Parts: sequence; C-alpha cells; structure tokens
Amino acid sequence: MTRSPAGDLVVGLDSSTQSTKAIAWTRGGEAVAEGRAPISMAMPAPGFVEQDVEDWWRAASDALRALTSQVDPTRIAGMAISNQRETVAFVDDELKATRPAIVWLDERATEEIPLLTTAFGAERLHAISGKPPDVTPVVYRLSWLRRHEPAALEASRILDVHGFLSGRLTGRPTASWTSADPFGLFDIEAKSWSEAILTQLALSAEHFAELARPGACIGEVTAEAARETGLAPGTAVFAAGGDGQCAGLGVDAVRPGLVYLNLGTAIITGAWSQTPRIGPSWRTMTSPTGDGYFLEGCQRAGAFFINWFVDTFAGGRDDPDVFARLEAAAAALPVGSEGVTVCPYLSGVMDPHWDPQARAGFLGLAAGHGIGHLYRASLEALTLETARCVAAMAEDGLAPERILAVGGGANSALWLQMIADATGLPIALSESLEASSLGAAMSAAVGLGWFDDFAAAAETMSRSGATVLPDASARAAWDALSVRQAAAYRPGSLSD
Repeated sequence: MTRSPAGDLVVGLDSSTQSTKAIAWTRGGEAVAEGRAPISMAMPAPGFVEQDVEDWWRAASDALRALTSQVDPTRIAGMAISNQRETVAFVDDELKATRPAIVWLDERATEEIPLLTTAFGAERLHAISGKPPDVTPVVYRLSWLRRHEPAALEASRILDVHGFLSGRLTGRPTASWTSADPFGLFDIEAKSWSEAILTQLALSAEHFAELARPGACIGEVTAEAARETGLAPGTAVFAAGGDGQCAGLGVDAVRPGLVYLNLGTAIITGAWSQTPRIGPSWRTMTSPTGDGYFLEGCQRAGAFFINWFVDTFAGGRDDPDVFARLEAAAAALPVGSEGVTVCPYLSGVMDPHWDPQARAGFLGLAAGHGIGHLYRASLEALTLETARCVAAMAEDGLAPERILAVGGGANSALWLQMIADATGLPIALSESLEASSLGAAMSAAVGLGWFDDFAAAAETMSRSGATVLPDASARAAWDALSVRQAAAYRPGSLSD
C-alpha cells in the first residue's frame, strides 16, 4: 500500500474493445468528469481481427486529456486500468509494435484447439488455467503463431492491454492477476505464469509482463506520459485488470450469494467462489480483489443476438418504437412462445458446449407464428442459457441468492422478469453505470488506503436500485421449456 496523496479523486481508465473511457470518481462513488475516445479495428482476412497498439495509447491519452481538461490533475490521487481481455500485443523493448495486436474476437486459432489440447492434455490445461478449450484464450493464438509466424514470438514481448498501457504510463509493463489470467497461460492457483504451458509453446515468463496483485501500486506516471495525457507527473498507478472482473467489483458482486449479470453485447454471468471450482458451465477467473475466484459464464452473442434479430427481421433499430412493439407482442405470449424454440449460438457457443462451430437456429415455426413469437423465443433462449449456468453453479456448491443486473438489456422489464422467473432469484438493477471503470477506480482507492479492503470500497462506491421478484407460479413452465430449448443444440447439426 502506498501513501495517500492529497488528491480527492481516483480515475478508472477503461480500455475496452472499441473505445476508451477515463472517468474520475469521488470516494463516495460519484462520477465527476469523463473523457472518451474511439479505438478502431482491422479485419485483414476472414476471422482475423487486429488492432494497432498505438491506437490504444492514442485513445487512452485523448480520453485522459479530455478528463484533465475538466478537473485539476492534482486532484487525482491515483488511477487504475480496466482492460479488454484476451487481446494480445507484440512489442519490442521500447513498447513499439512488432506486429498488429490480435483481438479477442479473432477466430484464426480454431483449428489449434484440438492440436494443443491433445499435445498438452485438455483436462490439464483446464485445471491449470481455469479455461475450458475455446477459441477465445490467447494460448491458442500463440500456438497458431508458433506454427505460422514463429518470428513474431521470437522478436516480441507479449503483453495484455493492461501491461501495455501501464508500460506507457509508468515505464514498466505490469499485468495484474486478472489481466493475465484470461490469456490461458496463467496458473490460477499459484498466481503466476504457468511454466508448463509456456514450455509447451517454447516461451518463458520473460516474454510477458511482470505480475501484480489487484490494488498493488505498480508505478507512477512518468514526465513523458504526463505530457501526453495531462496527468500530473508522479500520479500513482495501481493494478486493476480485466474489464469483466472489474465490472463485477464495480457492482459489488464479488461476495457470496450474489450473481453478476451483464446483459450486454455478450452476456456475462459471474459468481464469486472461495475456491477455484472447475466446470464446463463457466470459466474460472481470478477475483478482482485478489482473494478467491470469479466463476464466469459467457454467451458470445447476447444482446448482439437480439440486435441482429431486430435489424434483420424486424425493420431495424433506427425505428425508435421497434423494441416497444416487440416487447408488447412478446409479453402477450405465454412461456414457451407457443412452440417456437431458438438456439442462440450465432457466433459459436462457449459454456457449456465450448463449440466455436455451433450456429443459431429457429425451430418449431408454423403458419400462425409471427415476429412476436420469434422475438420472445429469442429472449427465452438467452434467459435459459443464463438460468442453466446459475443452476450449475448452485449444483457445484455455491448458494446464489440474488442477481445484480447491468448492461443495455437490463432496460427490458420483460427480459428481467423472464430471468427472475427462470432462475427463481430476485434481480436488483445496478445503478453503478460504467461498472468496469468504477471497479478499476475501487482498486486505486484501496491501494491508496482510502478503504481497509475491497469489500468496504465496493459497499461505499457502488449503487443498486429497484428489485424484480420472481413469479413462483411460472417456474414449472420455465423448467419444462429449459429441457426443450437445451435440446435445440446438437453438435454439428446446425453448422454442417
């Protein structure tokens, strides 16, 4: 823990996939100023998604300059970074790119999954890293590079976004446990880069950033970085990490009994565990507090599936009334959408099948069905994927009591009621907007000594609002529908 400077604000720098947000927060969790800047992506070939690391730094600098134009930089006591996960940079000792960064959306390494898991052992890889075999972790992209671009690995330092940005800010690239963890190269129990996995790839820990516990002070803003960002030289920088874990912290969901549900582009279902539980229904992540673990279910096409459906079949989101019409039509239908069933795997499936080749489907259509049936069945499918994930966590020994919901999908009263009914759990709406930035800011606040621990920081700085209660009389219908909807996925049947 570092000494607490005189400043009264902390900054959460949220470097996400398409934009960077720098937000200044008070000790009480109030956002007082912010700056934003976009980040572009390139798709040089089908399934390839890349970014320029200089765009990460430009966006961070622009966002921070916009922020510091609104508040005196000397008020900022410290800052921390929340980062897009599973995105990997290749840089030299001067932190200049030696090849484009590969974004978490990239799918080039699909064929590496069986090759690496056969060579290393799928269960062994899952047990060490906490990550089931899937195209998303960086380990498979590094395996692809070893076979296709070996020079890229020999000439580069390999950094996550947190490591890169912390390097530009402080002069020393540092990864937090939670920013390193999603790479699939991290030993989640030892809290270190896995020597066994790195040896399989002919790499060593020296290729990667130094590691730090969340909340640890990892350096100070250099004079050069201060000139580019508007921050005061010497501003303390603390470890935070992956945006998913930071968001769970930002809504105060990193404690027993709570389920964090982000109804965003992807749907994230997270729950805290004291021990590193390994199972097919979630990824086992390190906790953003450094204590315990975060079990995380993920639907790659969450609200994205709904937006795609509306844009493709319902006239598009440019119509300001389209969602109101669809919600009204869906609300008039019973559970089960009168026989329509949806498989929502528009871009493959993570938990529980871990099949990147899976595809979506609409089943059971008849002449009497309309757009409202398809819309409701789509919401039902996403709801039941979440409900089964929560149930699997409960069967493994967790005791979920309440859900905390965030994200654009939480604006749908119908969807929230569906989730409450299908899980049997009340849902509280989080009022902590920009939860990833807030979680990073909490890490800085704890590091500065403003709070004794993360629990105290989250209790003080987060906000929750209205609660949606489950309708117990609907549970039997949802349980029956779950059996039908789960059967819509058959390996290979929708991708052939």
